[in-house]
Amino acid sequence: MLTNKTMLGLFFALSASVAQAETIKIAIGHQSMCTDTYTAGIVVKERKLLEKYLPKTGRYADAQYEISWNDYSSGGPITNQMLANKLQFGIMGDYPLIVNGAKFQAAEARTVYVAGTGYNLNGSGNAIVVPINSGIHELSDLKGKEVSTPVGSAAWGMLLKAFQDAGIRTNEYTLKNQSPAVGAGNIAANKIDAHSDFCPWSEIMEFRGTGRKIFDGFEAGVPYLHGVVVRKDFADKYPEIVIALIKATYEAGKWIEANPLEAVESLEKWTGVEKEVLYIYFSKGGHLTLDPTIKTKWIDTLKFDHQVLTREQAIPPLDFDAWIDENYIRKAYAELGVDYNVEKARLVDPKVANVNLPGEIWHARDGISTYAKTADLLKAVAAARATGAKLNATYVYDRESGLKLFGKTAYYVAEPNGEFSTFLRRGDAEKRASKINGKPISYDEAVTLVTTPQS
Repeated sequence: MLTNKTMLGLFFALSASVAQAETIKIAIGHQSMCTDTYTAGIVVKERKLLEKYLPKTGRYADAQYEISWNDYSSGGPITNQMLANKLQFGIMGDYPLIVNGAKFQAAEARTVYVAGTGYNLNGSGNAIVVPINSGIHELSDLKGKEVSTPVGSAAWGMLLKAFQDAGIRTNEYTLKNQSPAVGAGNIAANKIDAHSDFCPWSEIMEFRGTGRKIFDGFEAGVPYLHGVVVRKDFADKYPEIVIALIKATYEAGKWIEANPLEAVESLEKWTGVEKEVLYIYFSKGGHLTLDPTIKTKWIDTLKFDHQVLTREQAIPPLDFDAWIDENYIRKAYAELGVDYNVEKARLVDPKVANVNLPGEIWHARDGISTYAKTADLLKAVAAARATGAKLNATYVYDRESGLKLFGKTAYYVAEPNGEFSTFLRRGDAEKRASKINGKPISYDEAVTLVTTPQS
């Protein structure tokens, strides 16, 4: 017969077992149409990397996980859902991150910024685009015009900064709040004068032949970055789950770096964004450096961005010391056996890293071919056209910024030595051409030039 003491022990043992078998809900807000969120978002989701790293021992031995991935068009709605306690994690860009932290602190709640996802040191990723046949080429041309952007997004913040720098006041243009898809559609239909958006929407419009960049984020001179925030009450209760997502983010980035072609082909299936567009972000020399570390420069950048917003909007103050927490990522790196301090100190500047990188042609049948000289790339394009071979895309680099460009959208200047310089902005091409008594030409004109006998 069981004694009362034995029965009491069995009761507590059973209660402990039931307590351990809790169901933990993990709701993550991500953006499948924002490339800089992919390493913590869509890649982790589709490759089931969070499941790989979720804790399964100790207090989590019998835990059941319910993971939900919630896709949004920009960061603002993610913050709203986090405030409503419907999401625990949010993956978003620099300005939305700031708004997230500030809104939570104003509501006497808290999120913590626990990891990055990727960055461009010089600000590329955001851009302002006009319809392909627009006569607008400079920011000053937008005075008196209608400009749209996803308000609250990283591109919105960049637009405010760009106009502040150009001395364009808010009453000198009309700002419309439009989602990326709506803005891109209006550019294609010539229903808006310009649209400011985040990665990869500008390149989507370029690739599809509907839009043309007049301003790239690197001109604002402020790094472009995305990151991960988590509700502090969840992080305090389940720190091991936060660490698990950071580990998954790290592995996602390494997978893309090691297999860029495989990655962009998979991402095209997962997101609907053309692989040729994604390649401009994730290939060697691409726009993004995939790095979860929280760099000192990022903290300075976010503080600067907060000042930009303060000048334009009634944004609450933000206690950065209370908001940014490196403890989780340091623990994740330690468990992965990676030196966090070494990774944190590393900064990739496209102006330096992309010098002398070869141009590329993506053949529909044969894959990627590289060309040390742009003239040789153009000759190969001409040869492919002559045989009817299909080319998915061509890629060159902006002489000024090191930014990877679609060959078909670049401005070309023929150099005296027979080589070509390539540029994102027409003004830069014109300056170079004036120095060598030449003129900027289009992609098609450059292809024709390399096949025309010179007298």
